[in-house]
Amino acid sequence: MNTDLAQFIQSAIEEDVAQVGDITTLATIPKNQTGQAHFLVKEDCIIAGVEMVNHIAHAVDVNLDLEFKVQDGDQVNKQQVIGTIKGSIHSILLAERLMLNCMQRMSGISTKVNRLKNMISAYPAKILDTRKTTPNFRLAEKWAVRIGGGVNHRFGLYDMILIKDNHIKATGSVSNALIATREYCEAAKIDKTVLVEVKNQQELLEALDFDFVSRILLDNMTPSEVAKMVELNQQRKPLEVSGGIRQDNIVAYAVTGVDFISIGDLTHHIESVDISLKII
Repeated sequence: MNTDLAQFIQSAIEEDVAQVGDITTLATIPKNQTGQAHFLVKEDCIIAGVEMVNHIAHAVDVNLDLEFKVQDGDQVNKQQVIGTIKGSIHSILLAERLMLNCMQRMSGISTKVNRLKNMISAYPAKILDTRKTTPNFRLAEKWAVRIGGGVNHRFGLYDMILIKDNHIKATGSVSNALIATREYCEAAKIDKTVLVEVKNQQELLEALDFDFVSRILLDNMTPSEVAKMVELNQQRKPLEVSGGIRQDNIVAYAVTGVDFISIGDLTHHIESVDISLKII
């Protein structure tokens, strides 16, 4: 388990128990009582969070024993028991809500990503996520995107240079923003992937003049506008499209021949999958 994941789990556990613990379980169940519970998935989905649940359970109690019949990314049917957890009842109940919260939301995301990916499987475009994630839950949500068959965009503000409309407005033009970026990278001696957002054909032509630009982002354009930009680009740079892309229009964007489709909706409009944990 990497450091970021360990910190997330520890912080989430502390949020639930503070310095007191699970006082309901402490009040009702003997500390030494053991038992088992099963995970029941109540709707069809692409399951995600199996590995996460294992990490959570063992962070709570290394002696908890988990056995899953499925792996992350598997298709699961409604009313399917996917695994069991055995050991201290106190530990199982302490871990219960965090395990379910993660698996439910991650499965909702992976199911949605997988559905969209299948819709555009005839085209070369890859589905990307965005930074429109739940605060302090980005690690899990981007993990779920990968499980569903999508590709992660930048994780944060630190790992990629993405010049967007506000940067361009503040500097005056696409060219000005890219010149400033080149000077900054040279002075700071950093080598980062550089993306730039454009809103029309003139800005696309400006961006194409800079060799160090890795990808050009077409933001809030209609499919017909995107098609024109693809033709003008002539495959000189990979193109990404974003802005208002949903299930009902994703195919129209994929048809244009763009390389990437980024969708904030993957993580900020999600219905969690109904999953329960029941003592048996």
